[in-house]
Amino acid sequence: MLKNTWQQECLEYLNLNQATPIPRKIFNLFIPRSHCPKCEKPIPFWANMPIVGFLILGGKCHACESIISWHYPVVELLSGLASFALAYHFGVTIQTIAVLILSWGLIALIFIDLDHMLLPDNLTFTLLWLGLLLNVTLNLFTTAENAILGAISGYISLWLVANIFKLIRKVEGMGHGDFKLFALFGAWFGWQVLPFIILGATLIGSIIGIIAILSKKHQFKKPLPFGPFLIVCGWLMIFYGETIITWYRTLITG
Repeated sequence: MLKNTWQQECLEYLNLNQATPIPRKIFNLFIPRSHCPKCEKPIPFWANMPIVGFLILGGKCHACESIISWHYPVVELLSGLASFALAYHFGVTIQTIAVLILSWGLIALIFIDLDHMLLPDNLTFTLLWLGLLLNVTLNLFTTAENAILGAISGYISLWLVANIFKLIRKVEGMGHGDFKLFALFGAWFGWQVLPFIILGATLIGSIIGIIAILSKKHQFKKPLPFGPFLIVCGWLMIFYGETIITWYRTLITG
């Protein structure tokens, strides 16, 4: 949807002085209906069933037999497993509804970042403000003070690291979307969990990056999306955030 919007905006800008208006193509979550990206044939309802439809079709389009991306069943599986784990952990509570929305948005961000090296503001800002709203009004996962401080310190800390890296290496080391994503977790779970998220993400990212380079599946100078590693470690704070904060306070106070 973002790419379609950008294309329409570019066309409108380039044809600004033309008398003929450019028709805007409608593309959202409802229009057009689910279709094959290759042949654009609509997908029948039975083939749209999560995971089951993919298995019935044997991983191919029912019309043109083009290979269906593995992203679809993986996203469906992750969403189902995450939803089950969250519902089991929180039960029938408002926390469950909140973290379900957060988790579905984070799963989308993982695959967008993997495919396009992009963390869209439409998702990151929406989730960030939602976390602030829930904590400021309901103290759902942390106090209002911790949430606000978490959002501010999350953004500023990565902004400083990225700019120091750029000053030393003369190249961009991190995208601005990562700043907002880190701020998002601070807004949801408080500033106390941020050091653990960044340490975990850096460790996991370094290990995977080294393995990918050694296996020649990734070039050293080619950027690696950092968002998925932040998301995995940040999502775990849903389950372990309070435990970590309690341990942290005990460590500080002795």
